[in-house]
Amino acid sequence: MAFVRYYVGDVVKMKKSHPCGSDEWEVKRIGTDFLIVCSGCGHQLLMPRPKFEKAVKKIVSRLPENE
Repeated sequence: MAFVRYYVGDVVKMKKSHPCGSDEWEVKRIGTDFLIVCSGCGHQLLMPRPKFEKAVKKIVSRLPENE
């Protein structure tokens, strides 16, 4: 399995959708925990790294300087 590097500002698509209906989240903080913000309603969620990496389906968009 390939190692995927995540950056602040990435927009990721999760396997399950949020109750508001959106399944896209923006990464605000990385480390042992990830702070992600729902693109639909703005709800913030602090998630441990292993759970985050398992829940991500794909990276939707990335800032140009991080490519």
